[in-house]
Amino acid sequence: MDDAHRSGCPINLTLEVLGDRWSLLVIRDIMFGNRRHFRELLQHSEERIASNILADRLRRLVDRGLLTREADPTHKQKAIYSLTEMAIQLVPIFAHMGAWGRRHLPVSEELSIRAEHLETGGAELWEEFMDELRAKHCGKKLPAGTPSVLARLTEAYLDVVAGNRPDQSLRNTTLAPQPVTSARKTESKP
Repeated sequence: MDDAHRSGCPINLTLEVLGDRWSLLVIRDIMFGNRRHFRELLQHSEERIASNILADRLRRLVDRGLLTREADPTHKQKAIYSLTEMAIQLVPIFAHMGAWGRRHLPVSEELSIRAEHLETGGAELWEEFMDELRAKHCGKKLPAGTPSVLARLTEAYLDVVAGNRPDQSLRNTTLAPQPVTSARKTESKP
């Protein structure tokens, strides 16, 4: 047992990496908001994270292997943050946390619609989303024309914000599938 850890319990060790109040929210914003730059993460944070806290969490997440940080080729003073496989494998955890929150807490409709779709889509949808994240963040190749789960989740969110609640689950959606873009592309959608 390493003296740097309280115990070898896998739950304890996971909480030592992700158990603070901001780390999962930063990963969530990169994963579901496709926010890849510091300023995007800072300006579009629903929870209004302070800049010093964001800088510290990004550094910790990079140091612990959940994110990578690379220079942005379009701007020499910017960096692009990408999810690693370790972070991508948190998708089912986010889905379960969202489902639990929807069941037990007073969530807002617009901020819970993606969680609802992840819950109803189940493991098959989570795998599709993880493959999409691997393409965006790790360079994995997907077959041409692969529908984008992120685009469908974002469209469901925007529909709710606009007052148009979708009636169907994401698995049976009539939303036009959007093709997945390859690695290192950046968008800044909610």
